[in-house]
Amino acid sequence: MAQIWAGTDIGKTHHHCVVLDTGGRKLLSRRVLNDEPELLDLLADVLALDEDVLWAVDVADGMAALLVNVLLNHGQQLVYIPGLAVNRASAGYRGMGKTDAKDAVVIADQARMRRDLAVIRPDDEHAVELRILTDRRSDLTADRTRRINRLRGQLTSIFPALERVLDLGNVGPLVLLTGYQTPAALRRTGRGRLETWLRNRKVRGADTLARAALEAAERQHTSLPGEKIAAQVIHTLAKEVMGLNEQIAEIDKLIAARFRDHDLAEVIAGMPGIGPLLGAEFLAATAGDMSRYGSADRLASFAGVAPVPRDFGNISGNLHRPRRYHRGLQRVFYTSALISIRSCEESRRFYERKRAEGKRHTQAVLALARRRVNVLWALIRDGKHYEHALPVTSAA
Repeated sequence: MAQIWAGTDIGKTHHHCVVLDTGGRKLLSRRVLNDEPELLDLLADVLALDEDVLWAVDVADGMAALLVNVLLNHGQQLVYIPGLAVNRASAGYRGMGKTDAKDAVVIADQARMRRDLAVIRPDDEHAVELRILTDRRSDLTADRTRRINRLRGQLTSIFPALERVLDLGNVGPLVLLTGYQTPAALRRTGRGRLETWLRNRKVRGADTLARAALEAAERQHTSLPGEKIAAQVIHTLAKEVMGLNEQIAEIDKLIAARFRDHDLAEVIAGMPGIGPLLGAEFLAATAGDMSRYGSADRLASFAGVAPVPRDFGNISGNLHRPRRYHRGLQRVFYTSALISIRSCEESRRFYERKRAEGKRHTQAVLALARRRVNVLWALIRDGKHYEHALPVTSAA
């Protein structure tokens, strides 16, 4: 058992570390630069107080990556306390204000008293690379969504009839908007020339898209104020969305290639509904190390697919989704469950049984996702591949 506890409030440029002894007495309080020489000096000073130390942080990656890896590389014990838990616990400590020093005291004191905190372990290179790639993809898809929303808003302001008939999630409508944005421009071009223009740019269904665009143009003959500038903005936004689509396609190739290199790739991808992207997100969140969670139940709780009770007074059996969970991991299990309903007979039967029991669609999918956590846990634990159940046949 540790003799001293070092709580560190993580910051972008500086961290604040406070060391407490078994009685909660403050032995050290220091603000350190997020730089390796200063972090090594801090480590040496803390070890000089006592070599049996437990470190605790409120951030486990990103701006804490250097500190975490310095500590792990020197064989230190390290636990993680979520920032929300620190914020709520700080209300029970003296003083109404919030400072880095006070947060560091709370972190150290919570680590001193609690035995249920998650232990931080070093991630392998594969997991770190997949986390970087999947985070980058999330940023790109968020940027694409924002630009598509702006594109729709701008197009609605000058040509609502065209906005209604275009699916901007496809390439063809984006290509159309790089060349034509107003009703007058489409009418001047005509259906034949527009269809040829789209075909020259390898747009699928050029005839259908051209017909829908010309029909929309015939429904609006009013020129709106600012139409010319709005058309230029629409052109730019459409080009930007197409560029983001290309970047996402490239990073998807990198993710798939890196995922296939992982030792657990075949086991994970063998589960119905889990492809390279969802499998990469699973490895990025868990590193494929099930020993970190201890049981499938804890993994399900971490993924937010295990309901938790919120009972009070005479009310019991009141189950809700947990407030604190890994949203990326929940997306993996929920999305893969949705896909498996369409592609896997066993999953579809389970879903239909839950629906027959009176559960709503979302509840039934979450129940399936929870079941899939158990299955994937067992497959990784045993190193086996998923096997589809044989169809049950009645005796002759």
